[in-house]
Amino acid sequence: MDDHAVVDARGSFCPGPLMELIVALRRAQVGATIELLSSDAGSAKDVPEWLNKVGHMLERSEQDGQGVWHIFVRKMK
Repeated sequence: MDDHAVVDARGSFCPGPLMELIVALRRAQVGATIELLSSDAGSAKDVPEWLNKVGHMLERSEQDGQGVWHIFVRKMK
């Protein structure tokens, strides 16, 4: 996996986007950034909470004009 990967979970609902992110993090190298695309508003709350529990870093989270969340995660371990 590259230094930056995109996980497109648009159209998937909780816990789908988080599950897809977990799979991508397992495959990624430490230090890699993963951008999660999610149309499920719950992801904006659930993903940061999960990251705090497991020790990865939320770089930023923003919603675009189409209601899609772009959540950038750095793999820390």
